[in-house]
Amino acid sequence: MTSAPTWTIAQIADEFGVTHRTVRHYEDLGLLSPERLGTRRIYHRRDRTRLGLILRGRRLGFPLEQIRTIVDLFDAPRGRRAQLEYVLGQIDERRIDLERRLKDAQEALHELGEFERRCRDDLATLEGAQAHVMGRYAARPGRVQR
Repeated sequence: MTSAPTWTIAQIADEFGVTHRTVRHYEDLGLLSPERLGTRRIYHRRDRTRLGLILRGRRLGFPLEQIRTIVDLFDAPRGRRAQLEYVLGQIDERRIDLERRLKDAQEALHELGEFERRCRDDLATLEGAQAHVMGRYAARPGRVQR
């Protein structure tokens, strides 16, 4: 008989590309609850799945309290209407926020491009005026060019 797979803190941290401290932080917050064997932490499939959900939520910009609610729904019986509606509502709110941020970033990039174009035009104008003055100076009779 095969036992279910388990992971150490080092294995689970390496797999998800986080530090041991990050994993322990989520444990301290009650988001993860590994089995304890003395001072060792043994992570089961549930912990691995929950860590994946936590990190995905963080990447998407959800605050930890919303992540806690969503992750806790993972343990609840599937299909409960209120749970699914909550998650969908959170997704909608996050999407609206990300779309607003994307629009702001696109507008900022456009403004930055316009500012850059004006600076380059001004620089070209200054260089053209300087070349004109230097050309007039070099064309005067009796002047030694260096």
